[in-house]
This record gives sequence, structure tokens and C-alpha cells, in this order.
Amino acid sequence: MNSEFTIAVHSLVYLAYLPERMASSEMIADNVGTHSVRVRKIMSGLRRSGLVDTREGSGGGYRLTADPEAVTLADIYRIMAQGSLIPSWCSGDPEMDCVVGSNMNQVMYGIFCKAEKHLETYFHAITLQDVLQQIKDCE
Repeated sequence: MNSEFTIAVHSLVYLAYLPERMASSEMIADNVGTHSVRVRKIMSGLRRSGLVDTREGSGGGYRLTADPEAVTLADIYRIMAQGSLIPSWCSGDPEMDCVVGSNMNQVMYGIFCKAEKHLETYFHAITLQDVLQQIKDCE
């Protein structure tokens, strides 16, 4: 899992929390606890996916365009982090003369793919509104 997913969820929940559902990258970065350049990069991907829109100039920023009750964490995961559970390197070598070493990579890849499907299924049941409500319940 990468931190872009967490920043994306945090940013979208923050926008859902705001009355006008709009904030500058600096406001979002302060709330998330990261640099505004990083926020802009992540928000760019969310904009391309239609979850946020931007407004230029004074008073501009990012605006949540999607319904927080309709956007699931699975939607955000697919945009920001799909495939991130699968490691970029796995032990073993298909050319090895050992049943373990020659098959480990393939077997582990299948295990990680199944794990990712389970994660997406779990995330599909959680909306931005659910996350926001859990945050409000902490008060």
C-alpha cells in the first residue's frame, strides 16, 4: 500500500467535511500534514478521475464534485494504489533446479493478487461519508 492512497482519502474526506467542499492545496496539505506539491500531484489524479474539480485564481482550489455517499475506498484505491500490494521483487528463479525456488514467484504473485481482491472487496463497503462519520464520532 502506498501513502498516496491515504493522502487521497484524507483529502477527499476533508473536502467532504468543508461546507463549500472546496480548499486550496495549502489548506489540504496543512490538514494532511504533507507538502502542497505532493497534494497537487495526488489531486491531479483525482481530478482526472472526476472526483474533484479545480477553480483557478483568488479563492480557488479543489472542490469535491462526487457524492461522499457514493465514492468508496475501493474507487480511490483503484485510482491511486491498485497493484501496490504486489511487491516489485519476489524471491526465487523460474530457471532454478528446485521446486521451491522455481515456483515461489508465481505462487506468491497469485497470493498477492487474491489478497488485493479481498482488500478491494472490503474497501468497496466503505464510503467517504462512512469515514467522515467515524471521524465525527471521535469527537
